[in-house]
Amino acid sequence: MRQEHIYVAIEFLNTHKGYSIKEICLALKLNRSSYYKWKKRVQSKSELLNVQITEYIKDFYEESNGVLGYRQMCININREKTNELPHNVNVKRIRRIMRILGLKSVIRKKRPDYVKSTPEITAENVLKRDFKATVPFEKWLTDVTEFKYYVGSEVKKLYLSAILDLYDRRIATYRIGDSNNNSLVFGTLDDAVRKNPNAHPLFHSDRGFQYTNRTFHGKLEAAGLIQSMSRVAKCIDNGPMEGFWGILKRERYYGKRFTDRESLVTMIDEYICYYNNQRLQRNLGVLTPMEKHETYLQAA
Repeated sequence: MRQEHIYVAIEFLNTHKGYSIKEICLALKLNRSSYYKWKKRVQSKSELLNVQITEYIKDFYEESNGVLGYRQMCININREKTNELPHNVNVKRIRRIMRILGLKSVIRKKRPDYVKSTPEITAENVLKRDFKATVPFEKWLTDVTEFKYYVGSEVKKLYLSAILDLYDRRIATYRIGDSNNNSLVFGTLDDAVRKNPNAHPLFHSDRGFQYTNRTFHGKLEAAGLIQSMSRVAKCIDNGPMEGFWGILKRERYYGKRFTDRESLVTMIDEYICYYNNQRLQRNLGVLTPMEKHETYLQAA
């Protein structure tokens, strides 16, 4: 119907934002009679489906604290509401309805630059941006990222070190620390090796000072892991790991102000649990990382 998107927006503003029909129509220079005529009409199947999808969008958006973009929204609706819909809805429809509702995800911020260091050990880029793996424990990526919280006017920092399995995009292990130091990174590797003693994956990182440390290299050799490193200033060489940082921060960190260490640690712990066990990914066949992982184990 002509101007339907305007009438849908009017209804949303009236129902959810408390604006009166009179003042909305006045602002839009639209006759109220046109809106009420639209309101009383017999809706088509397509219009009824849009109403149904609109309610799903609002529910999922609220449940996710407003971080779902139209692509993730489409994935969630098609998977979780498949029995309630006549067919899968396409991403363009979701994007159009979310635009009408004024809903969008938080924009990712640029990652800050880090200070370069003189490496003790360097390795070739064995991974060579081949981010596909055919089995779990074939290829691991790792990195450290920084978070900030505030105690009064004082800025504090927190660091997250994690290992990502390229087969199922699962966060295999992680550690949180107050310093970006060797202990944080070495401990993350030790945890991964202890949990998976029979795993001997390709182990890829950037050229941060912890990863170019001789002791770290010795740990990899002792565990039977093959070391691989990104080229200088080529963040894309570790793309999926960088991508995970972006997802985490966009969905739970940017736009928020943490005022104590405990709440920031809790957010990180809860998000990684959510990411591994609940967040659907299209490139995994619309499965969560743990579903992808468990599917392989069941078939093996």
